[in-house]
Amino acid sequence: MNGRDRTRASLADEDGSVLPLVLGYVLLAIAVIFVCVCATDLYIAQKRLDSLADAVALAGSDGFTLQADGEGVRAELTDAGVREQAAAVIEAVGSGASLMSAGTPDGVSARVTVAAAWHPPLFSPFVPDGVPLEATAASRTALR
Repeated sequence: MNGRDRTRASLADEDGSVLPLVLGYVLLAIAVIFVCVCATDLYIAQKRLDSLADAVALAGSDGFTLQADGEGVRAELTDAGVREQAAAVIEAVGSGASLMSAGTPDGVSARVTVAAAWHPPLFSPFVPDGVPLEATAASRTALR
């Protein structure tokens, strides 16, 4: 056998060995794409919940009552007023989020917590109950 025949023989032994490698890389690429899609969707869902919490806190800080005393007029928040305004926004939006807590720690700021469940777009059968998400926001009210 000369050198040319040995080269052809060694190349013939390698036929088909690239296919498993290509399939492995394709499966790896699909797995990476699935993970990236789910991670991006989770990030967006958390940002939406954060935005909803901000809106609910802002609405809660609008639930003030005016109190007149010897020094002038001031805006005062109550837990019931914050909760009422926050619940109205949650109901109007209808995003599937729920109001976990709403109140005022100091009478001038509203603090709310909203929660929702995130369901992955691609792996839903593996996470049937979803992943719980929660966001807390605060807003202050003031008269000038």
